[in-house]
Amino acid sequence: MTFRGPRIIYPLYEARLARRLRGLPVPKHVAIMCDGNRRWARESGFTDVSHGHRVGAQKLVEVVNWCDELGVDTVTVWLLSTENLKRSKDEIDLLCDIIGDVTDELARARGRFRLHVVGHLDLLPEALRGRLAEAEARTAGHTGVRVNVAVGYGGHQEIVDGVQNLVRELADEGVPAGELAGRITAEAIGDHLYTSGQPDPDLVIRTSGEQRLSGFLLWQSAYSEIWFTDTYWPAFRRIDLLRALRDYSKRHRRFGR
Repeated sequence: MTFRGPRIIYPLYEARLARRLRGLPVPKHVAIMCDGNRRWARESGFTDVSHGHRVGAQKLVEVVNWCDELGVDTVTVWLLSTENLKRSKDEIDLLCDIIGDVTDELARARGRFRLHVVGHLDLLPEALRGRLAEAEARTAGHTGVRVNVAVGYGGHQEIVDGVQNLVRELADEGVPAGELAGRITAEAIGDHLYTSGQPDPDLVIRTSGEQRLSGFLLWQSAYSEIWFTDTYWPAFRRIDLLRALRDYSKRHRRFGR
């Protein structure tokens, strides 16, 4: 007789976790570092690591749907860093195709998701920039979960871009050079970041066992709760998300006080 323990235990455990979360505080903004696609593919026996990227892309659609069901308002997912753009042309072309496909799929969800692309987009191939802009425009009127797709993103670059845009704006307003320094405040910089007008993430999740932020949302995550898991992104389950939300609900957020 075949042992089906996990098939029975996991759904029961998942249901139990979901019940325990009822009435507890849920993060309004969850940011996710989708890490481990290539390692998952290799350890799963695939010689072509692109399979990991494709499975990881579909996992993104699943996780955004789970967040929607659980009452999360904003999800930020880091799909491509500025460092990733240094990989081989073949891998970059593949990643761009996959990212374009997954944003198209999210955009097709009727009225459910509002896409917002964040990153130094000038670094991206023109074809991908066009696909991302089209997907974002198609969802502009949607009222569901906001999904920030971080592509060509780097935390240092975001702050540099934000400060430069702020200085340009002040210069265009005719602010004298001697007064510029006084006008560059934390609030003003925050208003010029890629996520301007959005709440900072309450919870940052990183998959694959790495325990660092690697520059992800450097400014915005100053007071975020961080949750690490050894699970590779393609293998991330609803149970893992529920565990992250359970741990978040137990933490006392002091915001530096």
